[in-house]
Amino acid sequence: MKAATIDFWFDFSSPYSYIASEWVEALAARHGRRVQWRAILLGATFQVSGLQPPANFPMKREYLFRDVRRSAAFAGVPIAIPDPFPIATQNAARVYWWLQAQDPLRAVAWARAGLRAYFTRGVNLMDIAQLKALCSEAGLDADAAESAWNDPQWKAALKSANDAAIAAGVFGAPFFMIDGEPFWGNDRQQQMEAWLTSGPPRGLD
Repeated sequence: MKAATIDFWFDFSSPYSYIASEWVEALAARHGRRVQWRAILLGATFQVSGLQPPANFPMKREYLFRDVRRSAAFAGVPIAIPDPFPIATQNAARVYWWLQAQDPLRAVAWARAGLRAYFTRGVNLMDIAQLKALCSEAGLDADAAESAWNDPQWKAALKSANDAAIAAGVFGAPFFMIDGEPFWGNDRQQQMEAWLTSGPPRGLD
């Protein structure tokens, strides 16, 4: 019998996705679960929800950077706010789905490599040369990866993943689903732990 999943939607340009990616597997393992990683583009969800990235607003942008640093420090995760930020990450996400179709473990390793590279070393995943160099560093065939992110099949796979996320009610990242219950944000770790330990809290309709 397969362990029940924790669905984990992430965007390679989301700092909170990066922080969550560093703890979600350990959380799942403590409760005999496995994580289903799902790369998406937040821009697609924003178009449907009418939301905008906090970084678009000067007051929110200043707070965002401070909160990201504080949240990372609280989680014991290294971080350096990259420049430029945010960036378009469709190519990195297409590589994820290309790998996921071949070997899900390699896909997760790529997700971690991409998130860590952008949020600890400032590797610009939008820059083709830097992305190909990261592919090589991660043990991938960089030319094959480039072919994949330009391939209509993997463009369609990412669009399908975005559409499925929206259909599931995903409007931000990180976003989690446990037994049909949605949790949005890196700061929901404690609630997720409690849910996995004891089930729904009393009084929840």
